[in-house]
Amino acid sequence: MQECLGIDITDKLVRYAKVKKDSNNFTVEAYGIKFYSNITETLEQIISETNSFRIPISCNLSNEKYYYFDVFNLANKTYLEKAVKTEFESFCVENHFNSKVYNGKYIYTNNIENQDLSKIIYIYDTQNDIAEIQNFFRQGSIDTLVPLPTTLPNLIKAEKNRNYMIVNIDEQTTITTIINQAIYSVDTIEEGMKEALDKINEKENSFSKSYEVCQNTTIYTMETDYSSMGDNEYLQYIVPALYKIVEKVQSYRDLYKNMDVIYITGIGAVINNIDLYFKEYFKNSKVEILKPYFIEQHMNMNVNVKDYIEVNSAIALAMQGLGEGIQSLNFLGRDWKLDLKAFLTQDIGSLKRKNNNTPKVKKKLSFNFDLSDLKGKFDKVEMILLRNVITVVMIIILYMIASSWIVRQINNKIAEAEDVRGYISNQLSKLNEDDTKITGKTIDYQRYTSNLQDISSSIQTARGRKNQITTLLNKIVYNIPQLVTLISINNTEITDGNTIKQHMTLEVKSQKYEQIAYFKAKLKNANILEDIVSSEGQKTGNDVIVTIEGNLRTY
Repeated sequence: MQECLGIDITDKLVRYAKVKKDSNNFTVEAYGIKFYSNITETLEQIISETNSFRIPISCNLSNEKYYYFDVFNLANKTYLEKAVKTEFESFCVENHFNSKVYNGKYIYTNNIENQDLSKIIYIYDTQNDIAEIQNFFRQGSIDTLVPLPTTLPNLIKAEKNRNYMIVNIDEQTTITTIINQAIYSVDTIEEGMKEALDKINEKENSFSKSYEVCQNTTIYTMETDYSSMGDNEYLQYIVPALYKIVEKVQSYRDLYKNMDVIYITGIGAVINNIDLYFKEYFKNSKVEILKPYFIEQHMNMNVNVKDYIEVNSAIALAMQGLGEGIQSLNFLGRDWKLDLKAFLTQDIGSLKRKNNNTPKVKKKLSFNFDLSDLKGKFDKVEMILLRNVITVVMIIILYMIASSWIVRQINNKIAEAEDVRGYISNQLSKLNEDDTKITGKTIDYQRYTSNLQDISSSIQTARGRKNQITTLLNKIVYNIPQLVTLISINNTEITDGNTIKQHMTLEVKSQKYEQIAYFKAKLKNANILEDIVSSEGQKTGNDVIVTIEGNLRTY
């Protein structure tokens, strides 16, 4: 039975899970979350508590980056690797990076928009970042170091003709898109739970307590009866953070026609009703909290499914270390040169040459034998060795002949490609000449177009502002919750660059923080105000007074 300890290290906490694999069955033996101040001591404690001194450890990268590009479909793996390497080196030159300080791996998948192209997801991180993670482990053996977003698909059984998104809401948010049972994109967005957790931590003065606040928080949907809601002052931090995340996820979701299932995991998954909150924005997709597909088969009465969900990332990493997922993404891959050296220097069993007075005995024979020992008549073992040597020599000769022929063919193809390249260059030169002539004719047209656009913009601005105030008031009347009172509304003009904007200031009050947060979210959805900000709530008796500001949207 194989075992692996999966460890997910974030800025404030460590998730861990010890997973066993028997055939194709997985079992979680130990798991948990620890908040740390000294990462090395915390890792030592986890390894000791789970008795993982002699088993492999699978860990996540911390600062990996993703670079996308397309290549023409290539059947030869060698040429593909050269094309990928060349493309990344060009990317480094353009961005003034030193490619030698990075380690990189890539995912090769079909481009759904162009069947003649293949999509490359190139994942890279600095050698210093990789070494830093390795130095965290003074005990145990870290064998697998992979990007976390690429391991999360290990937790689901992707079906054919179904598309999936895994939204990992941690301090940052990552979106792993799976199309045709393969990872198609990994996107990182800055919006996450970091800002909300930091604001809660300012009051609780403990990150573990801030995490518990998220666990005990319930997000209410638009259909919720607000009279039954509790008093949770931290919703004013959590709701806006989730709204920003949803907006970003929507933009990536809109890139694909069909997205059947959206999974939620990470810190955000511990918030109650978050799946229902997401469902309101993704009505055409099934929204679920991510949980390992094998968990229900091994559930017992003493285990809460939510406990497993909290360590999803660690379970996925452990499964990666046990052979699941894309194994080529391991940034600690073994060196084949060292493996080959170890193989060639090992001893093998042999038989000592027979003579009339010496019985047959066993001894060890190294590959490093001396030809001067081959005297007299060859015995069976020596004949087998000689035949093997002759066979190897013949194979080498045939390989050299075949290689020479292949090289000639490649050179011929390269020459043909150069001819085609010269023809294309000539045609491009003519095309550039025509383009220069066309560009010269379009200068006046662009000037006239610009003048017309300025006039049209002025007309549209005048029309757009005609009924803006009336529209805003109608929106407020339609969207304001019953338990929120509008105290005042002011209209001022502000200058943003060369643009004059109508700046609206709304002062509202309510007995519940979350009702005001809900009103603010509905104002954003109403699409009449932009750049909406709000002050922190001020208690006045039983009421909470909040000032909401924003600019009237121009059309």
